[in-house]
Amino acid sequence: FQNLFNITSVLLSSGEENLILLAGRHEFPFSFQLPQEPLVTSFTGKYGSIQYCVKAVLERPVAPDESVERELQVVSHIDVSSPALLMPVLRSREKMVGCWLFTSGPVSLSAKIERKGYCNGEAIPIYAEIENCSSRLVVPKAAIFQTQTYLASGKTKTFRQMVANVRGNHISSGSTDTWNGKTLKIPPVTPSILDCCIIRVEYTLAVYIHIPGAKKLMIEMPLVIGTIPCTGFSSRNSSVTSQFSMDMSWLALTMPEHPEAPPNYADVVSEEECSRHVPAYPQPIDCEEQLSCPMFAYIQEFRFQPPPLYSEIDPHPTDVEEIQPVSFTL
Repeated sequence: FQNLFNITSVLLSSGEENLILLAGRHEFPFSFQLPQEPLVTSFTGKYGSIQYCVKAVLERPVAPDESVERELQVVSHIDVSSPALLMPVLRSREKMVGCWLFTSGPVSLSAKIERKGYCNGEAIPIYAEIENCSSRLVVPKAAIFQTQTYLASGKTKTFRQMVANVRGNHISSGSTDTWNGKTLKIPPVTPSILDCCIIRVEYTLAVYIHIPGAKKLMIEMPLVIGTIPCTGFSSRNSSVTSQFSMDMSWLALTMPEHPEAPPNYADVVSEEECSRHVPAYPQPIDCEEQLSCPMFAYIQEFRFQPPPLYSEIDPHPTDVEEIQPVSFTL
């Protein structure tokens, strides 16, 4: 047990004059200023814990003291955008399967992650190359391990547990396999605790190969689980979005608020051209005389002529070309 800090504040003292508390409920608001130095994140592990609590005590001269405690959660923020946590991590290793004269061949493994720092809920893309030159069927796997280290009275105790894992496909003898960003999602875990003198919480990403009848081939890469996510990708997206918005701004400038109406047909086609394409319709008859019904309106005249009828053959060719017979011989 180690006391990190202790802050005491007196809310109400019996030495004050005219202090009379009547029967009933009384509330006394108060606040504490936490120390300026970085605090260790609250944590409860296998063999120890880091806890913060607020304790209120009511001291009475002729009766036992009354007290109540409430736990206070503290999180020490870790920004994974720091340069030290943005560096990629690369490891490689090879193992000879078998012993002495009964060796069946080597198994090689190389793995890489893009950066060292991640946050809860993020997916870690894993890049790996596995080559199986042995005579056995191997299986590649990856896992996140949490290691709790307790330091007290000059002794050290360690507890290690797996918090997430993923499995790859079987690799037969003489074959290779590649992980092109195989993802492993980080579950909700306690952030890394690296600056406490009694408890440390560290994480590693292990990429290993299970080999039947032999010890597994394992590569471990350090991880730091932070609280402030990396903003490099989001900032790049925002810059692309702003650039796209800037490039499309010309569209808003050229489009008028109220589009103009299209020109009239009579303004585009001359009277001579219009008369050439007017079909020879018979004179309209009187609707009232033919149908004896006043509901059908008769339009006396058109203000604009209709467009010409569609035809693939020009009815009024300008230049008449000579027609020559064409024959096909099969």
